[in-house]
Amino acid sequence: MVKHIILWKLKDEYNTPEIKQNMKTGLEALVGVVPGLLEMKIEIAPLPKSNADVLLYSVLESEEALQNYAVHPAHVKAANELLRPFADSRMCMDFEVE
Repeated sequence: MVKHIILWKLKDEYNTPEIKQNMKTGLEALVGVVPGLLEMKIEIAPLPKSNADVLLYSVLESEEALQNYAVHPAHVKAANELLRPFADSRMCMDFEVE
């Protein structure tokens, strides 16, 4: 299994509850649509001392499933419409687990 973790810092003008909820709803809906995506959880309510606004935690079957997820049309559409226009910065870490 592979875990895929992303942290986003949003542009100030887009750091709103509505935009973050749209991200959460849209991304979590990818489970069952993207083959090999086993779990997706989006955190949109960080504690005040956090320096990120949105966290994506996902579990995929394999590294190959992660590669396919990256180019899957539903993921690309969600990223282009729900994330990229609003994000100021992004950090990612992928790792294998047994």
